[in-house]
Amino acid sequence: MTSEVIVDVQPQEISIALLEDKRLMEFQKEGRSESFSVGNIYLAKVKKLMPGLNACFVNVGFERDAFLHYLDLGPQFNSYAKYLKQVTSDRKKFYPISKTTNQPELPKDGSIQNTLQCGQEILVQIVKEPISTKGPRLTCEISFPGRFLVLIPFQDKVSVSSKIKSAEERARLKQLIQSIKPKNFGVIVRTVAEGKRVAELDTELKVLLKRCEDTFIKAQKATTLPTLAYEETSRTVAMLRDLFNPSYENIYINDEEVYNEVKDYVTLIAPESAKIVKFYNGKLPIFDNFDVTKQIKSSFGKTVSYKQGAYLIIEHTEALHVVDVNSGNRSKSKDGQEANALDVNLGAADELARQLRLRDMGGIIVVDFIDMNLAEDRQKLYERMCENMKKDRARHNILPLSKFGLMQITRQRVRPVMDVNVEEVCPTCFGKGVVKSSFLFTDILEGKIKVMSENLKFKNFSLHVHPYVAAYINKGLYSLKRKWQLKYGWGLRVIPSQKLAFLQYEFYDKEGQEIDMKEEFEISN
Repeated sequence: MTSEVIVDVQPQEISIALLEDKRLMEFQKEGRSESFSVGNIYLAKVKKLMPGLNACFVNVGFERDAFLHYLDLGPQFNSYAKYLKQVTSDRKKFYPISKTTNQPELPKDGSIQNTLQCGQEILVQIVKEPISTKGPRLTCEISFPGRFLVLIPFQDKVSVSSKIKSAEERARLKQLIQSIKPKNFGVIVRTVAEGKRVAELDTELKVLLKRCEDTFIKAQKATTLPTLAYEETSRTVAMLRDLFNPSYENIYINDEEVYNEVKDYVTLIAPESAKIVKFYNGKLPIFDNFDVTKQIKSSFGKTVSYKQGAYLIIEHTEALHVVDVNSGNRSKSKDGQEANALDVNLGAADELARQLRLRDMGGIIVVDFIDMNLAEDRQKLYERMCENMKKDRARHNILPLSKFGLMQITRQRVRPVMDVNVEEVCPTCFGKGVVKSSFLFTDILEGKIKVMSENLKFKNFSLHVHPYVAAYINKGLYSLKRKWQLKYGWGLRVIPSQKLAFLQYEFYDKEGQEIDMKEEFEISN
């Protein structure tokens, strides 16, 4: 299996697509002005204690206050709270964590009101994004993730990923980390550290220790609360850190700044793979060029087709996701209804595992498969689903089919579900249902081009239109495009874009910034 990452950087948002054997498996999109807050560390104040929930609310600067449960304070909270108080009381001198004395562990059956006070300053890390009406979820067990290691202050334990099966390798890594880590720091060794040399692990450990020290220094010097003490790396780099593996063939990026950022990061963690990071400067939009746009449009939405007419219906409620499996207009199998049901269900299991990763669906997922009478067929479906979900990095649990033919899945949810709306208000009639004759469409375009060239004085600009319209404009030796270039200048380019509707168009300047030339009155009678 080969993997490719396609990064589409637009003025307003960044989209990241992970392809496995050219098939879209994961998709992330976020605004340029937004930040990916999971992993961020804040120095903040306790706003309200909730003894009934054994939790408190903390103001970290979001619209809704963040939630911190007593159990998320962590067993080393007393050591951490004493150190934080010591650091913030003397802003001139920094006291290293390795020289502190550990305090007694926090009891598991304690209460929040006996541990925290309203207005108390604490250092917290976001572990779950704000979702729906809920604020972020917090922890006081602060950690600093790297490529090979995760550093946890105020602990002394070294843990090795359970996915590393070799007892010898586990012992080697544990002994190696114990010999190089400072006192009062715990370390989790990640799966990708298997077989790595001491120099590589030591280099990353030093980077993480410096990151931890900088966080506490920033908290020490904070004058206003809440203060962001540590910000997780950019979404692109954070995703690559978790996803990166040697099977990657290419990472394509269409923005020079993000390209340099990713290139520097990959050079740091895997110098031999730096050449796979490539800058894309083709004429076609990057997602169109790699067939991502078409896959996005066919993979999101309420109904998802997957195999010979069969399809899934995916509904999202506040509490859970519900998936219904339908055989559609599929013809019956010659082996009978049971074989037909098994075939449709196995295909649904393949597509559902992909959809869970693609949409980042979390919480409870209930799947209504087509009824099967044979116990061995139901077991085969369960095993297929478990096998498909092995590639999923999110923690999950799958239950066998119930007597009603329902499968229940729970999947870790740390951010809102990725929901790409593939149904839009018609961009050519603005929802009115009436447009000018399509024969006049090229006249409208020419009028816009004339305004761009003669009134707004643009010398180089591009017109993005639906691929069918682009084919019509480029048709023939003396095409419409050639006529327009002769009249309005050779700086005009016509670009086919799969994301646009049939009579939709967009203008862009030479820097790639969109120029809004659409007017609603142009479609009125």
